[in-house]
Amino acid sequence: MTDRRSLPVPDGLAGERLDAALARLFGLSRTKAAELVAAGAVRLDGAEAAKSDRVTPGAWLEVDLPPAPGPVATVAEPVPGMRVVHDDEDIVVVDKPVGVAAHPSPGWTGPTVVGGLQAAGFRVSTSGAAERQGVVHRLDVGTSGLMVVAKSEHAYTVLKRAFRERTVEKVYHALVQGHPDPLRGTVDAPIDRHPTHDYKWAVVADGKPSITHYETLEAHRGASLLEIHLETGRTHQIRVHMAALRHPCVGDLTYGADPTLAARLGVGRQWLHALGLAFEHPGTGERVEFASDYPADLAQSLARLREPA
Repeated sequence: MTDRRSLPVPDGLAGERLDAALARLFGLSRTKAAELVAAGAVRLDGAEAAKSDRVTPGAWLEVDLPPAPGPVATVAEPVPGMRVVHDDEDIVVVDKPVGVAAHPSPGWTGPTVVGGLQAAGFRVSTSGAAERQGVVHRLDVGTSGLMVVAKSEHAYTVLKRAFRERTVEKVYHALVQGHPDPLRGTVDAPIDRHPTHDYKWAVVADGKPSITHYETLEAHRGASLLEIHLETGRTHQIRVHMAALRHPCVGDLTYGADPTLAARLGVGRQWLHALGLAFEHPGTGERVEFASDYPADLAQSLARLREPA
């Protein structure tokens, strides 16, 4: 059953292509918007239109949107290699291995942090969407490192506000291709869904504000080790910003990394690790800090890079 939406084209979309206008109005990717148009699910002033048609203010737009997917159930199953760094009445901090998602999502059948905690007997907050209970921030499936999960409802509220207000310090190390110039800098570039690929994100003019600070720690032949601090927490932010600088994370083939370099270093995923997390404890108000060592695969590839030529 579809969700019929009818509305006049807003003035602010004057002259936009139909697929771009749909994407902005309904939060769709350009690809999904174009598919709706091709399927005859979009009408302008009562007539079917083409995705490249330009919209005019006040034109009557009718769209049959597909039904939103229902919540995905959390499967409580142990997660090998997920280490609990800290646990108290309010929070649990884990060191997430690569290949583990933060929470369930449509199409993902692998292990999750939430499911792993439940399987281990941890209580998590019931605040938030059903499949994201306790999750106040996320790491990509292919990124390892520190995550804090709220156990109490109070902790969930406090931590969500802290992330929103950017008072949480998040520190990452990334091995990127080449040598950024300057060696230290800030990337301030908005991010949103890629205009043509649903699975990717990109720097786009009307995206969400996104700020990444980086500093070169080591420069090697063909690659540099960076320390990265995030002000914002957009999906794929570091990967997108580094790719935009033409220095993608080593092994990040989705964002243009060189597969031959990844193979030479034995890297089977993006070289990116969340090794530092600091925030005011939601229960005590005291500043707490947590740290994580590189996992074996990243440590081995970095050691290989450090070897004399």
